[in-house]
Amino acid sequence: MNKVLKADLEDIVSSSSIDWRKLSGSTVLITGATGSIGGAITRAMAAADEHHTLNMRIIACGRNMKKCELLAAEYGVEVICGDICDPGLFAGLAGDAFYIFHCAAITKSKDMAAKPADVMSVSAGGTQNMLELARRIDCKGFVYLSSMEVYGQGLDGDTDETMLGYIDLLNPRSCYPESKRFCETLCAAYHAQYGVPVKIARLAQTFGAGTPKDDTRVFAQIARSVVGGQNIVLHTEGKSRGNYCYTSDAVRGLLSILLKGKSGEAYNIANPAASATIREMAELAAREIGGSRVKVVFDIPEDLSIHGYAPTVGYRLNADKLMSLGWFPKYGLYCMYRRMIDDWEE
Repeated sequence: MNKVLKADLEDIVSSSSIDWRKLSGSTVLITGATGSIGGAITRAMAAADEHHTLNMRIIACGRNMKKCELLAAEYGVEVICGDICDPGLFAGLAGDAFYIFHCAAITKSKDMAAKPADVMSVSAGGTQNMLELARRIDCKGFVYLSSMEVYGQGLDGDTDETMLGYIDLLNPRSCYPESKRFCETLCAAYHAQYGVPVKIARLAQTFGAGTPKDDTRVFAQIARSVVGGQNIVLHTEGKSRGNYCYTSDAVRGLLSILLKGKSGEAYNIANPAASATIREMAELAAREIGGSRVKVVFDIPEDLSIHGYAPTVGYRLNADKLMSLGWFPKYGLYCMYRRMIDDWEE
């Protein structure tokens, strides 16, 4: 395992704000385990199980059989490979101390532009399937991974969990934020009607050690340019404000929500100090990591809709509610880039 990723895992498992003993002898199911966040949670659970001798049963679920088999081989977890919308996928699961991280979703911007119906059906159908499972097995704790995109447009400045902006319902790109909003309400409904102990994590864009080199999101494109000594090419004016969080910080936040959060409520996971416009982020990477070799240039196409970019926003996520649970972010934007690139280069 790479040095930076190993240090991140040690940081998670040694965190004094997480009561690992609550997970002793439990079963933990992670959907979307072959994705970035699901994979990070899976690695953290496996490391904690070994470090604290928790005797957990860890089940990683994903669509890609090859990636699932790699998880099983590298971390010794059980794997379930299949369609998250299949009601029979988890038919054989049962247990008294059962925790769920539901991370599965279609998250690529190009898919949001090309397959908006699929984005919505996977989000809604998969989430209801998982909530039904939680209801059947009398789940002890459930975290639904939502997104900062639920805040929509029109908000500016400091934004907490009580605020909500505008989403254009007739824009197909709205498939992602609108399906996340629907699923949040579905979670609240299952909590109110059936007592499912579900908590919602509104996640900022997350990256760091463990992020794959071929990630298609803008931060990864910027990093690849810097590593290659090439100019950073932006296809927009870069005015949209992004909210970010380092991967291991986000995993600690998700665990805090699982073990300390209040059921039926939402929590932002973001480092407010790492908030920046896309242009500011690109300029930081060019200046602090690329040095004089790299510049930020613009090549804006006439039709941006085919790329599936999210609408321009200006809000900064407030994380006070999560911090009240004892969580705090450790890494700012420069360190996020530095650690991800060091991980790639190693």
